Amino acid sequence: MSETEQFEQFMRNYQNMVFTTAVRLTANEAEAQDIAQEVFLKAFARWHELAASPTAGGWLKTVTTNMCLNHLSRYRNRWRFFSEMFNKDDGEEEQEMNFAAEGDFLDDLDSADTRALLEEALEKLPPSQRIPLVLFHFENLSYEEISAKMKVSLSKVKIDIFRGREALKKKLRFDGDDGPGAAPVSTTERFEKSSSALSKNARLAAHALPIA
Repeated sequence: MSETEQFEQFMRNYQNMVFTTAVRLTANEAEAQDIAQEVFLKAFARWHELAASPTAGGWLKTVTTNMCLNHLSRYRNRWRFFSEMFNKDDGEEEQEMNFAAEGDFLDDLDSADTRALLEEALEKLPPSQRIPLVLFHFENLSYEEISAKMKVSLSKVKIDIFRGREALKKKLRFDGDDGPGAAPVSTTERFEKSSSALSKNARLAAHALPIA
């Protein structure tokens, strides 16, 4: 198997994870696909290091997360502005909040339909809540790590995660009681619809770029 073929297999193994992470953070499939392509271009440029690395998956997830946050950074001042407008008493409110343990929030989301509803509800959250919530519950970052990545205070991270969690619970309850409607489409299903384009573009890039 040639190096290019090895890389294509590597990409097939990880493209779902990369795309899903990007969709959750950006709430935009087109942007997520662009970011996924950039991630794999970076991976191809470092293929000699990653080919035999047992931590290649972790490297991809970290790069994807950082690229999404960089992509969204231009909105950071807007998040801070609106958050400060509506949450002037955050410091006092934090004392009264019951922050759940890391696993509590996702314990009851076993069914595919419920997880599909969760993905849809995540996309409807404001970025100030969605981003830290995804980083905490899906990427397993600590409060401190999220605070450093987003360049916001630790108390704001905790409060935004708490509020995002509460908003998601309300959305999931509402959607679950809303009667029959269109079946929710999971992120995986949406990924599969766009993965052929992602694979094609990445293959073209792989053939176009020489391996150093």
